[in-house]
Amino acid sequence: MFGGIFDKLKQGLSKTRDNFTDKINEVLNLAVTIDEDLYEELEEILITSDIGMETTMDIIEELRVKIRKEKIADPQMVRPALKEVIRDMLLKDVEDKKEPDNKIILIIGVNGVGKTTSIGKLSSKMKNEGQKVLLAAADTFRAAAIDQLEIWSKRSGVDIVKHQEGSDPAAVVYDALQAAKSRKVNRLLIDTAGRLHNKKNLMNELEKINRVIDREMGDTERETLLVLDATTGQNAVIQAKQFKEVCPIDGIILTKLDGTAKGGVVISIKQHLNLPVRYIGVGEGIDDLQEFDAEGFVEALF
Repeated sequence: MFGGIFDKLKQGLSKTRDNFTDKINEVLNLAVTIDEDLYEELEEILITSDIGMETTMDIIEELRVKIRKEKIADPQMVRPALKEVIRDMLLKDVEDKKEPDNKIILIIGVNGVGKTTSIGKLSSKMKNEGQKVLLAAADTFRAAAIDQLEIWSKRSGVDIVKHQEGSDPAAVVYDALQAAKSRKVNRLLIDTAGRLHNKKNLMNELEKINRVIDREMGDTERETLLVLDATTGQNAVIQAKQFKEVCPIDGIILTKLDGTAKGGVVISIKQHLNLPVRYIGVGEGIDDLQEFDAEGFVEALF
């Protein structure tokens, strides 16, 4: 992760960094010894960076162990130790998976989190990587969602399968699967409605969509990605919990990281929900959705 991509990430995390690293540096520069007061001050900084109470407690506990074990006495050495603790937390249980030749990706998330925009950016990214991409507009609940996705399909130069507003999402998915087969598509991105206030409906809808996929292309690898808005901080974690009750989730797309000082929520999602953050949005542009790289994230944060 070098050059342009890292610079963009660094820039995108600037608000979080001001809120997080600058405060940590300030506290450590004033500290004479590593004592309870110092731990309490660090705890406060972590909580206000939206890392969340439970995850903060885990980090502080790991930090204490590390400081004892490595016999760290200089407050200035706490910073690299903390950086290492956070990095290890983000890398825990992360396996390098080889991308399959063909994949169906279901995208879920409530309205307003940047779901449709993320699908558009993701389709552009995949197309640029040489994949043959197709979009399915299965969020038929909102007319605007279909129109918006169509605009993105034109921008990124990929085909779209759509029906009218109010039609059966599973029927859209069925048509998209047939089109994917006949056009030899290897990445099918499916937009779905995210009506969390009506969990039962959402659950039924997703189950129906998955049944259609099982029947038509059951042997193709499938991934369900949840889109969350980083600016909502801990609310994003609550939202992820609620979605997890409705359907299995394989990973997170975290949008609007550049617009928030709450980037610490990345750590909270990983530790608290044990869900990998797959992609992050660090800007408005079509190529500002990046694959999440834990090492790069921690470097940019510190």
